[in-house]
Amino acid sequence: MPHKVENFLESDAFFVAVLHCAREMLSIYRESPRIASIFAAQQRWLMAHAGFALHFGYPGEPKLGLYSGRFIAFVVANKIASRNTAAAFIQEMRAYRFLRPVESTSDKRTRLLEPTETAHEHFFKWLTTHLLVLDSLDGGNRLDRFNADPSAFSKLQPLISKAIIDSDAVRDPGATYNLFNWANSGGLIMDYLMSRIGNFDRSSERAYIGPLSLKEIRDQFMISNTHLKRLLTQASEMGSVGWAQPPYKGDTWLSRGFVMEYWGYQAAKFAVVDAAAEAVLGPAARKTASVR
Repeated sequence: MPHKVENFLESDAFFVAVLHCAREMLSIYRESPRIASIFAAQQRWLMAHAGFALHFGYPGEPKLGLYSGRFIAFVVANKIASRNTAAAFIQEMRAYRFLRPVESTSDKRTRLLEPTETAHEHFFKWLTTHLLVLDSLDGGNRLDRFNADPSAFSKLQPLISKAIIDSDAVRDPGATYNLFNWANSGGLIMDYLMSRIGNFDRSSERAYIGPLSLKEIRDQFMISNTHLKRLLTQASEMGSVGWAQPPYKGDTWLSRGFVMEYWGYQAAKFAVVDAAAEAVLGPAARKTASVR
C-alpha cells in the first residue's frame, strides 16, 4: 500500500528528507533558472503539470493532445488561472522553447504542441527526485523500476497531475504557504527558508534559521527588493516569519504553524506521487517501514 498523508505527518525522517528535496530543487534552479521558474509559483507549476498531462492523456479525458485552445479551457475550468494568464503561459513556453508545434497532424485545423526535450528532462528530474526520497524512507525500489520502464513517465505524470489538481491539501495548504506560493519566485524563496532549518522540534513555537541576507535572496531568485520586503513583511504580520532584531536583522525564525503548513503540503504531494507510482509500477519492494 502507498504511504498515507498521516504517515508522513508523523515521521520526522520524512521532514528531514523533504528538506533535502528542497535543497535539490534549489540546485535545479541554479542550474537552469528559466526552466525552474516554472516551479517558482503554484499557478505556473499547476499549468505546467496540466500541459504535460494533456499531452500524454489526462485521466478521464476522451482524447490526448495539447493545443492552445484546449489548454486554456482546461486551466480555466479547473480554476488554475484566467484565460489571459493561460494564453500568456503557452506563448512564454513556446518562446523559451519548452513547447514546440508538432510537425505533422491529421487535423490541420488544430495546431498540436508538444514538450521539448529540455522540458522533458527537467520534469523527469523533478519526478526522479521525489521517487528517490520515497525510496530513501522505506528502502523501496521505485526509482529502479521507473528507470527500467521507458513508458513509465508518460503514465505516471498524468496521474500525478490529476491528483494534484483535484487535491485541496496540495492547492490550499494554509495562508502563509499560499502567500509565498502564489507570489513570483515565492515558492523558491519558501524552499530556501525551509532548507535552512537544521533540526525541527514540532513542540517548539519557532524554528531558527540564522541571519538572512536579503541581497543574497534577491540576487539568487531575481526578485526586486520591494517585492521581497513586501512578501516578508506580510509573512511577519501574519506571525509566520520574524527576526531577533527587527527589521530583518539578527537570527531569523519561522513559526511552527508555517513549518507545519509546508510539511502538510509536502506530505499531501508525496502521498500523490507514491500512489501514482504504485498504480503504474506496482507495489514497492520495501526493506523497512521507517515512515510508518
